Amino acid sequence: MPDRTDAAIATDALVIGAGPVGLFQVFQLGLLELSCHVIDSLPAAGGQCIELYPDKPIYDIPALPRCTGRELVDRLLEQVAPLVPTFHLSQRVDTLEARPDGRFAVGTSGGLRLVARTVFIAGGVGSFEPRRLPIDGIEPLIGQQVFHSGEPLASTAARHVVILGEDEAALHCALQLALASTDRPASVTLMHRRDSFRAEADTIERMRAACAAGRMRFVAAQASALECAGDTLTHLVVNLADGGTEALRADVVVVLWGLSPKLGPIADWGLPLERKQLVVNTETFETSVPGIFAVGDVNTYPGKKKLIVCGFHEATLAAHAAAARVHPDRPGQLQYTTTSARVHRLLGVAS
Repeated sequence: MPDRTDAAIATDALVIGAGPVGLFQVFQLGLLELSCHVIDSLPAAGGQCIELYPDKPIYDIPALPRCTGRELVDRLLEQVAPLVPTFHLSQRVDTLEARPDGRFAVGTSGGLRLVARTVFIAGGVGSFEPRRLPIDGIEPLIGQQVFHSGEPLASTAARHVVILGEDEAALHCALQLALASTDRPASVTLMHRRDSFRAEADTIERMRAACAAGRMRFVAAQASALECAGDTLTHLVVNLADGGTEALRADVVVVLWGLSPKLGPIADWGLPLERKQLVVNTETFETSVPGIFAVGDVNTYPGKKKLIVCGFHEATLAAHAAAARVHPDRPGQLQYTTTSARVHRLLGVAS
């Protein structure tokens, strides 16, 4: 019987997770001339930095006294660009199996198949999935009139929009729609169960000013049901904080409740876990399976610190261990980016 993985994408390294540590892992692999593919369940690279705190400052990145999560991700993407990794976003790794030839067969939720000589799990606390609105009958409307974090939003021009959430992303979305100069919605309603928010003070002040000016409305309530005309959503029924109910006009509902981390299929790959984290050897950051590495928040070892800078260190050692596995015939001499002509050629900075 023919090997069905022959048609799969072959690569030296597969990185699962495109957060900061995953991106730096890609960089280190590229310096060692290992071909690399990256898979992430989110629609854009950046992981928690982009989804949870894109505009909040980070103060403990070496040589950067202050940068936002978004700035850090942008810099990391710029750093890996010359090495030309291949990204596969909005996909989750569902299967990971060792092959007799020492490589790994990988399958994703999007039907992608790869064969990798090494695998790097850099998925933080697992894959992230949007927190869903738990209302009966909502499934057929998702992606049509109901949207969650990371999903492309349909046109809202002249439509009644209800946004659910309390953080910076929710308030920013509401303000962007309410203050739009063209293609404005018919109405914009921001809804949260109480009149309290987890956003920057300036953003909250702008939201309240927009409400006072009649550009948008805030409702303290919780969603309880949907009203539809046939297959079309018309109203979102809510329980008000004061005990009453109201049917809000709703052509579009945007649920911005953040992301829910799930360890997901990693738990089924036969790798030793300790408190839902992968146990690694700190010399190479390899798991119990040779060729499978774990870096960043997903791993654990004595003295582990969940810091981005620690993940960068782990990624560096893991890359060198992988290079020795993929190319055992090559000398393992460390080359410095300040002096190596080979590294300069890879980065496109050679004179």
